Amino acid sequence: MYFSRSILLILCLFSLMGCQEDLNPDSEDIRQEEPSQAINFIAPTTIDSQNIELREELENYDAVVLYFTMWCPSCNAHMDDMLTKVINKYPNVRFLMVDYVSGSIESAERSQTDSGYASMTVLFNKDNVVSELFNKNKNMAITVVIDKDSNILMNESYKNGE
Repeated sequence: MYFSRSILLILCLFSLMGCQEDLNPDSEDIRQEEPSQAINFIAPTTIDSQNIELREELENYDAVVLYFTMWCPSCNAHMDDMLTKVINKYPNVRFLMVDYVSGSIESAERSQTDSGYASMTVLFNKDNVVSELFNKNKNMAITVVIDKDSNILMNESYKNGE
């Protein structure tokens, strides 16, 4: 009996030790500030090195979606999902894949073709211009949605295409 009371007392003391932490929120906001407005950029595509300018795309479309790919199986699955389930639902939205891992336009075009995405528009991230604006951590599968007024509506990992 004495032994079980001692164990119970020790367990109570251990559980109370966790209450010593200060759980009150700090007044300092430690979230990183994300820009709410997209900055214009110009980037070459893998198709004849044509340049695409964000401002012009937003003049012609309701929104622009940037998807950062490194041509891995996960990225390919996301791009397949976009091709089969998402792009057709939004005919006036411009979908641009951003190759941020290839060292040259030729290499990006080869990756695009080898992966089976010759029909998609792929931007070559020359001098890291696009990734510096929208994907500073250079994570794969980051999806950025920019509306006609240059507002960044989303900048996060690809979910389910909604």
